[in-house]
Amino acid sequence: MSTTRIQKILIANRGEIARRIIRTCKRLGIASVAVFSDADADMPFVREADEAVRIGPAPSSESYLRADKILEAAQRTGADAIHPGYGFLSENTSFAQACADAGVLFIGPTAAAIASMGSKREAKRLVGAAGVPVIPGYDGADQDPAVLAQKALEVGFPVLLKASAGGGGKGMKLVRAESELADAIASARREGENSFGDGTLLVERYVERPRHVEIQILGDNHGTLLHLHERECSIQRRHQKIIEESPSPALTPELRARMGAAAVLCGKTIGYTNAGTVEFILSPEGEFFFLEVNTRLQVEHPVTECITGLDLVEQQIRVAEGRPLAFAQDDVPLVGHALEVRIYAEDPAGGFLPQSGPVLDWHLPAMEGLRVDGGVESGDTVGIHYDPMMAKIITHGADREQSVLRMQRALSSLSVQGLATNRDFLLQLLAHPAFVAGDLHTHFIDQHFPDGIVTAPSAAQLEEAALAAALAAQAVRESARVVVPGTPSGYRNNRWSPEWTVYEHEDAGELRVTYVHLGDAQFEVGLPSGTRQVRRVAVEADGSASTLRLEVDGLRRTYRVVLEGERCFVQWPQGSVALREQPRFPDLAAQVPVGGCVAPMPGKIIEVRVQQGDRVAAGQTLLVMEAMKMEHAVTASAAGVVAEVHVAAGDQVEADALLALVTPDEAAG
Repeated sequence: MSTTRIQKILIANRGEIARRIIRTCKRLGIASVAVFSDADADMPFVREADEAVRIGPAPSSESYLRADKILEAAQRTGADAIHPGYGFLSENTSFAQACADAGVLFIGPTAAAIASMGSKREAKRLVGAAGVPVIPGYDGADQDPAVLAQKALEVGFPVLLKASAGGGGKGMKLVRAESELADAIASARREGENSFGDGTLLVERYVERPRHVEIQILGDNHGTLLHLHERECSIQRRHQKIIEESPSPALTPELRARMGAAAVLCGKTIGYTNAGTVEFILSPEGEFFFLEVNTRLQVEHPVTECITGLDLVEQQIRVAEGRPLAFAQDDVPLVGHALEVRIYAEDPAGGFLPQSGPVLDWHLPAMEGLRVDGGVESGDTVGIHYDPMMAKIITHGADREQSVLRMQRALSSLSVQGLATNRDFLLQLLAHPAFVAGDLHTHFIDQHFPDGIVTAPSAAQLEEAALAAALAAQAVRESARVVVPGTPSGYRNNRWSPEWTVYEHEDAGELRVTYVHLGDAQFEVGLPSGTRQVRRVAVEADGSASTLRLEVDGLRRTYRVVLEGERCFVQWPQGSVALREQPRFPDLAAQVPVGGCVAPMPGKIIEVRVQQGDRVAAGQTLLVMEAMKMEHAVTASAAGVVAEVHVAAGDQVEADALLALVTPDEAAG
């Protein structure tokens, strides 16, 4: 087979994966082209590419999913190859074929391989016939809801409904009782149609306490296909992976060899080339069952790169150029242990609802064994149109214990401010004894965090944050004022009369801080628990952020403080606290009326289930909205009668918009 040298790669994706591909392109001397929607015009990946082409409005259906616009951009810029990343068009058979027809190299498997694995139903049938273990279930063509319900009853509860063309947890519903079937089938089908244009569903036996273990495969066009070991992806929420690691703490060398051989058999069965992933369910008894083949690069590929020393994007490019793999199966190393966590803009204390808004601060100091694949920087905005993942943080150590310790240190050092994230939740997961012991399964979060997530800071953390915020604000005022040199801030006739600030925390209420500037960066600070002697050792401004080195009663610590209007964000290794400085004369804001149901985030109304005059029960779903590719139910807080409905299906709404009003029974009485 002849080889060619790729000169310019267009990246048909966005965010952190686009930046990651650009990084390899720069190292290899290959020119890069980004494509971007209107919403992404100012994002880092657009700035970092050698060229960039605007391809449409914010909705992905009008930009990143428009194959014609992407191919036109490749033609305009002279790109001779396209890397699809993951998501969007990465597993779209028509797009892969359109690239081939246009004479542009598609950096991924063939259109035929994508097609063979694009349907979970057909994929399961194909690899099962080749001898790969498959899980019992129904994958028939008859998609009548009554038939699906009957097959679920035959398989036996619990069962898993899955969109055949799906991925990433979309179109996937766990059903434990017959009474849940009708709604689950309708919802899974709707999510499949909205996300993938295909509402075909599979019904599978559900394995209790399963592990999710996947095998990275890599094949060239010369007949070589091998695996690059496994990744454990069992820590999931709503079927979305949030922590991945390699190697898996569950696999022995013998089990690793058997699963690796099964993955290679899957690849050979479909004539697979380039990089892909074979996903398996692993039971507590050590049985494993084929789940699916992801015919693309995976979000979690960095952990494989860490333990093998390979650049998977480089390997993808080499294969696309027609070059043979330069190593054999026995040459693939497995060095140390790697861990990856995904930082999402979401609110763990609010049911993990996706968040949107400006990123006021993104700061993570470099450290040994740390890699960051980030999609945002300070000043960027997390919008409502795409997945809320902000970055991946990866650590590599000599063993699992070291990689976990490095991850804990990295997350404790991360300042990500302006909107809620899962940072603190990840720290709780990593510290849990069961995680430390490697006792993992896909229901880990449900089992170990049944009462939700503890996010409220301690009283000591609140006081420490308020102290740092007050002295950071004082330093900002001091640097900006024009007075007689040497005059301390807050100067007055009675120099011992303290300055004061009142902060409010959403869970803990108000906290008053008083301080007297004694000169020479010395302060006496009053807190609810007592007086502190504080010395400001150093302060460094970084935009709206300040890094303070404070000595409090002889103990020195470093704090990163972000001041944005009345909002104050304080980050230090022992905590991360968001405060709001209270105005001296507060403006009384309008209150949500009793029984009001508001939008928890910006999104689109996809279903309204009630109308004015309907009687509803507490917890009953009134409306269903879609935000960041997931469905969210808006429910009644109490039993009563629907007094008002303010929206209809198809409406776009902002966060906190009043959607409906229910007159509670006690109010009516």
